[in-house]
Amino acid sequence: MRLATWNVNSIRARVDRVVDWLERSGTDVLAMQEIKCKPEQFPREAFEAAGYELAIHGLNQWNGVAIASRVGLTDVETSFPEQPGFAKTGDPVVEARALGATAGGVRVWSLYVPNGRGLADPHYAYKLDFLARLRDAAATWADQPTALVGDFNVAPLPTDIWSEEDSEAVTHVTPEARAAFHAFESAGYEELSRRFIPEERTYTFWDYKALRFPKGEGMRIDFAYASAPLAARATAVSIVRDERKGKGASDHVPVVVDLADA
Repeated sequence: MRLATWNVNSIRARVDRVVDWLERSGTDVLAMQEIKCKPEQFPREAFEAAGYELAIHGLNQWNGVAIASRVGLTDVETSFPEQPGFAKTGDPVVEARALGATAGGVRVWSLYVPNGRGLADPHYAYKLDFLARLRDAAATWADQPTALVGDFNVAPLPTDIWSEEDSEAVTHVTPEARAAFHAFESAGYEELSRRFIPEERTYTFWDYKALRFPKGEGMRIDFAYASAPLAARATAVSIVRDERKGKGASDHVPVVVDLADA
C-alpha cells in the first residue's frame, strides 16, 4: 500500500493538482490537512471519479482534514480521545485537526497540529496540549497497525529548518515542542521519514514569502509516525519536492510511505 500525507492548503484551490498527482503517483491513501472547507464544499466529484472514497472533517474556512482512499474507508472518527479545544474567549472548540479511518487494514490519522503562533500566545499552550494528548491516545493504539501522519508544525532537529531564527517558526523549534514531538517514540512509534531520508536540510514546507522556495529556505514539519506493527512493513519513504514547483502549488509537499503487505 502506498500512503501519503499532504497539507494541501485549500483543497478547492488545488483539487486538479492533487487528483492529478494521486493518479500519477499510484497513491492508495492520501491524508490531507488544511483543506479549508466544510464537507459539503469539498470537491468530492473529482476524487470519486478517480476511484477514491472520502472522509472529510471541516468546520469552517480554517483548518480541516480529509482522507482519500481507493482501498476502503471505514470506522471514521473526527477527533481522538481527550482532544483539546481552543478559544481565546468563551468555551473551547474542538477544531477540525484530526481525522481517523481504517484504510486497507491500516488505522490512518490525518493530523494538523496547531501552529502555536507565538510563545506568549495561548495557541502555543494549546499546541503542546494537543501533542501531549495525541501521544497519550496513540499509546493505546500502538499494538495495531497505526499511522499518525500530517503537518506536525514542529522542526524536530536544528537541521530541519533553514534558520532557527526564522520569526515565523518560533513555536516550531522550542525544547518543549521538540520534546512533545519525540515523545511519540516512547509511545511505541517510529517516524519513518527519518529512517529512509536521514539527509539534513531536507524540507517539506517553504513559505510563500521572501522567495523561500527558490532560496532553499524551508522546514521539515510533515511526518509519518508508525506503530511497530506498521513500521515493520515500511519499505520506502519519499518527499516529493517537485510538487512545490509551478503555478498553484501548496506551500507543503507530499510525504509518501510504501508499505509491504501484512
